Amino acid sequence: MLLDTPICDFGWQAPSFTLKSPLGESFSLVDNLGKNGLLIMFICNHCPYVQRIANRLSKDTETLISEGINVLAIMSNDYQYVAEDSPANMEKFAKQHGFLFPYLVDEDQRVGKAYGAVYTPDFFGFNNHGQLQYRGRLDDTKMNGTTHRTPELVNAMRQIAATGKGPQQQTPSMGCSIKWSNTL
Repeated sequence: MLLDTPICDFGWQAPSFTLKSPLGESFSLVDNLGKNGLLIMFICNHCPYVQRIANRLSKDTETLISEGINVLAIMSNDYQYVAEDSPANMEKFAKQHGFLFPYLVDEDQRVGKAYGAVYTPDFFGFNNHGQLQYRGRLDDTKMNGTTHRTPELVNAMRQIAATGKGPQQQTPSMGCSIKWSNTL
């Protein structure tokens, strides 16, 4: 089901969390909230929207990381329901697309719920105080692609790093609904 993200709730405080990578390494909000801000994105392996942007996402986040902006990806889908999103497949997907950022498992889906994540991909750009400043899309490229694109996420995160504030005009991202567990 195709969904759009809610509008940005400027200043909303990022909920604290600690999650593990598929290899068992722990990562927390506190340890990753850098001086230039933090991008948290909810993604998965099976969604056609994520698959379509994965290589652009890898390049754009490499740019952000090189500029001192921290990046974390979280997979909140119930991978018992969607086997393609299992931790083993997350590791393969990350390697296949050259992800330089940690790709974390939200095993009990509490982080996705706490953040109000709606779908994959869902981008949350925070300033260095953990205040939400961006809830838009990766870029202006449609599903079928174009030869020219505006890297809206990169531009927004650069603005947040420089000023602490995100752009007032933001276009919602769109994607596949998060697959919530029936046991929640």
